[in-house]
Amino acid sequence: MARRRAAEKRKLNPDVRYGDVYVTQFINYMMQRGKRSLSERLFYDALDKITERTGQEGIEVFRAALRNVQPAVEVKSRRIGGATYQVPVEIKPQRRMALGMRWLISFARGRQDKSHSERLASELLAASKNEGPACKKREDTHRMAEANRAFAHCRW
Repeated sequence: MARRRAAEKRKLNPDVRYGDVYVTQFINYMMQRGKRSLSERLFYDALDKITERTGQEGIEVFRAALRNVQPAVEVKSRRIGGATYQVPVEIKPQRRMALGMRWLISFARGRQDKSHSERLASELLAASKNEGPACKKREDTHRMAEANRAFAHCRW
């Protein structure tokens, strides 16, 4: 662990199309091998496809999907007296957002649609309706934390 001060958080610039910092963060998570323009194009295409399909603004569907996927609690392993307990802990807002974005992207990549923008659009639509594998992952996480609520006194 560092013995000096904590590392400074870099300030993200909002994206050019919507002026939203979370869109920039999502595009950064999507990016592979430094190909930012490709991930931007795929993300904006997905939002355009959402607008065509539903008639709603794509950015609003994205925000709703992100809200629905973010977990509130998770379990962490704590070793106490030779036994390992799954202890439920609340998640900080930054990690909550990161987990939600990561889950959306990973489940979109696992879909069977034709193009990546189609997959991402389908996943965002499903998550905005509280359906799909990303929402199921959040529910499973909450269920596991609820099942291990008896060990909540072990956290520190």
